[in-house]
Amino acid sequence: MSGGEAFVWLDRYLDTIRTGPQYLRMESVAQTVADALRRGVDIRHYDLHAWCIMPNHVHVLLTPCIAASRLLQLLKGVTAREANKLLGRTGEPFWQAESYDHWVRNETEFDRIAAYIENNPVKAGLVTRASEYHWSSAGALDTSVEAAG
Repeated sequence: MSGGEAFVWLDRYLDTIRTGPQYLRMESVAQTVADALRRGVDIRHYDLHAWCIMPNHVHVLLTPCIAASRLLQLLKGVTAREANKLLGRTGEPFWQAESYDHWVRNETEFDRIAAYIENNPVKAGLVTRASEYHWSSAGALDTSVEAAG
C-alpha cells in the first residue's frame, strides 16, 4: 500500500467510525477550530484553500508561509487548549501526536484534494450536498474563512 492509499484508507476509516471521542461534533469545539483556521490566515501562517471539520478529525488544504512543523504545533496547541477548556478536561491530549500530511505536486492533484476535502461530509453520510455542511469551505456560514483561501 502506498502512502496515498494508506491516507485514503485511514480517512475512510475515520469517517465511518462511530466510537471514540467525537468532540468536534460539538458546535463550540468546531467553532474553536474554525476560528483558529481563520486566525492562521490573518497572521499569515498560511493561505487556506479548502477545509472540513469532521466529528473526529479535520482536513485542511493550505499553502504554508512558515515551517509546516511549527504551523501544526501552533494550530494544534491553541485548539487543544481551547477545546479542552470547553470540555472541562485537563492534562489530556486533544489531538493525536501525528498528522497525515501530503505535498501537492500539481494543479490537478490540488483540485482533486480540494474536492475530496469538501465532499468528505457527503461521503461520511452527514449531509447530501457539500454546501449543506457549514463546518467546511464548501458550506461555511462564516465566509471570511472561505474567502481567505
